[in-house]
Amino acid sequence: MLERVLLLTLILSFVITVILSPIFIPFLRRLKFGQSIREEGPKSHQKKSGTPTMGGLMILLSILVSSLFVSFQFLSLSMDVLLLLLVTIGFGVLGFIDDFIKVVMKRNLGLTSKQKLIGQLVVAVLFYLGLRNMGLSTEVTIPATSLSIDFGWFYLPLVIVMLVGASNAVNLTDGLDGLVAGTGAIAFGAFAIIAWATNYFEVAIFSAAVVGAVLGFLVFNSHPAKVFMGDTGSLALGGAIAAIAIMAKQEILLIIIGGVFVIETLSVIIQVISFKTRGKRIFKMSPLHHHYELSGWSEWRVVVTFWTIGLLFAMLAIYLEVWIT
Repeated sequence: MLERVLLLTLILSFVITVILSPIFIPFLRRLKFGQSIREEGPKSHQKKSGTPTMGGLMILLSILVSSLFVSFQFLSLSMDVLLLLLVTIGFGVLGFIDDFIKVVMKRNLGLTSKQKLIGQLVVAVLFYLGLRNMGLSTEVTIPATSLSIDFGWFYLPLVIVMLVGASNAVNLTDGLDGLVAGTGAIAFGAFAIIAWATNYFEVAIFSAAVVGAVLGFLVFNSHPAKVFMGDTGSLALGGAIAAIAIMAKQEILLIIIGGVFVIETLSVIIQVISFKTRGKRIFKMSPLHHHYELSGWSEWRVVVTFWTIGLLFAMLAIYLEVWIT
């Protein structure tokens, strides 16, 4: 029964996004919500200037409708789904404001780092308070073992670091057509399987809703992209994947399942440290996907390679949590 509900959620979310996109994309174009391409980016990206952005709104609406509908119909609405929506919509609103400032108000930097961080902290604290109200354990289990560590009051900083870190990591990864949509579908799919196998059914359903939404978006976001998700989508997806890991009690596994996002973030950190301390760059450009583009790889080759790496990370996580334990 649950397997059918998961499949229904995925299909419903996929269909909603696919139906919305042909309506929404021309609407974004008429409003002139076009993406501005940075001059310092790869020259091949300049032709993407003007492509409609803020497509993350379609993803958010699809997740919201499908997860609430299925939860009402089959499980009765739970606090789990509401908390996951709180983070996803909360981070999505932050991303929307950032996109709006950049695209509509023509201020290229959008929200300042401080403004964005304050917004992320507010959402993270509200999420934590919800977790504590539910009585969710503050223990963190080490994958493939029976060992766990109780963080106690330090669980709040962990929640903040996970939510802020994951949202920014996914945001950094969103630089090529279909890159985040594809790696995101794989990562959320892995969490759906693990949450189902470990009896976190509401989390599994929400994860399936995200998978369907991003796969539907991928239909229009694959190369050459007809729409970009913008910060509206990437910040929301990053927050959502961290919240899912927390609620499914797979905090450490997030590092593995989100391996592509971790690698992309590390490439930026390494590049900045190297340039500031040595005056030299390790990569031709960071995040890492741009390095391979400037090394002569086609955009599609980079994206498919990163999808494959993401799939391998997902399979490793499922093996550690489902088959070994």
